[in-house]
Amino acid sequence: MLLSLLNRKEKLKFLDLAMHMVSVDGEPTEIEQRLLNMMLAEVGDGIVKEYHFSLSKDLTETIKFFEESNKTVKNIAYLNMLKVAMSDDFYNTAEHFFLEDIRNRFSISETKKSQLMRLVYSERDIRERAKRVVTH
Repeated sequence: MLLSLLNRKEKLKFLDLAMHMVSVDGEPTEIEQRLLNMMLAEVGDGIVKEYHFSLSKDLTETIKFFEESNKTVKNIAYLNMLKVAMSDDFYNTAEHFFLEDIRNRFSISETKKSQLMRLVYSERDIRERAKRVVTH
């Protein structure tokens, strides 16, 4: 969501962060992998040709990159991290602590976190309503 607004380096760094997010509790689930593929498609063909799904060796460097980014970039990255974490129905403690660490490092308030989470839930609700409408 809104990943197309990021520049090339921000997109690559986001994909790296997302890979760390899905790996925090083991191997990515099928749903997480599908969502990562959709995000990869959203960032554009140039990035697709350049990016390979593998963890970078330096998560700290990736987080530092976003810490130094503007508020909009941080919010877009965090919004999409929430989307990844909430893509499957299993939201475990490791993901929660990872997201909270990211939120604090990005200086995202509880209020902004709640707003971003509502967006993710709203998107999920629309998808479910669309499924019901087209199948009935």
